[in-house]
Amino acid sequence: MFKHISEDLASIMERDPAARSKFEVALLYSGFHSVMFHRVSHWLWKHNWRILGRLISQLSRFLTDIEIHPGAKIGRGLFIDHGSGVVIGETAELGDNVTLYQGVTLGGVSPSVDSDSQRNVKRHPTLCDNVIVGSGAQVLGPITVGRCARVGAASVVTKEVPERTTVVGIPARAVNGSARKNSEERFAAYGIGNDELSDPVHKILDGLLDKVQSLSMRVTELENELEEERKGPILLAEDIDRDDKTK
Repeated sequence: MFKHISEDLASIMERDPAARSKFEVALLYSGFHSVMFHRVSHWLWKHNWRILGRLISQLSRFLTDIEIHPGAKIGRGLFIDHGSGVVIGETAELGDNVTLYQGVTLGGVSPSVDSDSQRNVKRHPTLCDNVIVGSGAQVLGPITVGRCARVGAASVVTKEVPERTTVVGIPARAVNGSARKNSEERFAAYGIGNDELSDPVHKILDGLLDKVQSLSMRVTELENELEEERKGPILLAEDIDRDDKTK
């Protein structure tokens, strides 16, 4: 238990530049508190103390504004930064060194429950090691987010995410060129690094808008040229009439 606590504190110190000391983290970080509550409630859940486990998880929710179902499986080094509004469902599974920001939902998508067997079906996502999920993102259903993948802020993920890939948007899509070969690269806050912020669909739309604008300008130029050509003969005829009168 104390080993897990030490690892959780160390992971927060490593990933949060605002953390000044382990004592500060242990005393003031609601994300750390919620994980500690979950360690206890999950142990009770596994040993069939279901009501007591749920009671502790609800107490944790009241105190931290973070809801983690006691049935969820959480690895080492989970960092819930800021934390407010985070929800982790019953059959969710998180690997080691996962990072979640405020407002993240690891939710379940399932049909209506008619029997106890359906209650035990996998309904929530699996996040592999070193995954980062940005603030307000929704990861829904029994999907897998691959190792070292990133989910951009406010994205909605409903399909599998490959390893070392950044996804953004609604629904979430892989950013062009986001696949990274080096899984040991530097931690990226909020799951976004350098030029990975733009939704690929938005990039395509921006390109189409630029093309339409350039075509519109070209059409205007051609219309002006055509108008000048039409005026040319008329001006010439007027000059001829003027010359005839002069004579």
